[in-house]
Amino acid sequence: MPVLDMLKTDLREVNLTLQSAARAQANEAYVIKNPRGSHAIAVGLDGPVAVTVKGSTGYYCAGMNKAATIHVEGSVGPGVAENMMSGAVTVDGDASQYAGATGRGGLLNIKGNASSRCGISMKGIDIVVHGNIGHMSAFMAQKGNLVVLGDAGDALGDSLYEARLFVRGAVKSLGADCIEKDMRQEHLDLLADLLARAGADARPEEFKRYGSARKLYNFNIDHADAY
Repeated sequence: MPVLDMLKTDLREVNLTLQSAARAQANEAYVIKNPRGSHAIAVGLDGPVAVTVKGSTGYYCAGMNKAATIHVEGSVGPGVAENMMSGAVTVDGDASQYAGATGRGGLLNIKGNASSRCGISMKGIDIVVHGNIGHMSAFMAQKGNLVVLGDAGDALGDSLYEARLFVRGAVKSLGADCIEKDMRQEHLDLLADLLARAGADARPEEFKRYGSARKLYNFNIDHADAY
């Protein structure tokens, strides 16, 4: 297993090495040592390569991921897995703000807590947070699933479109046009699959589902106060 030591190899070379392996469809596994909170580690990987980061990272780790499997043995800064297309990103620690922003596919699995705006403008990504999430999470989320085993902060799902939000703990407040919805069998089945994929110790029946009330799709003067 190739090892990239960031005490000896700079960030540009690390990313070029990983991107070249991904483009070659090499299906190799790499280890990154001594990340020292560096920004934009393992970004733009568009092939079946596996990366294990031995430590915490800065902002935009695993951004624009496509088909790669990335495991951070630590915490991450803002924007982890931003604009993710497919593949899997696992964070053993906590994630800063806007984790999984604009993500279009794949699984972002955060074993700790996520800060504010988790899943902002998500467009198809699946996000599982084993801890709590901060305020304004899933703001303008359009598609995909956000699963939270802990609590959610203020304004969850503000201006939500068709994303599905599942929260096991308390929700401090719901954002504009976000409401609690019935949990049907199809949602229990979907949630069971997501929890299993994320290795989460929880049962689907413990969660509540939240989604869009669909009153803000088009401007309506009767709902002006909600905009």
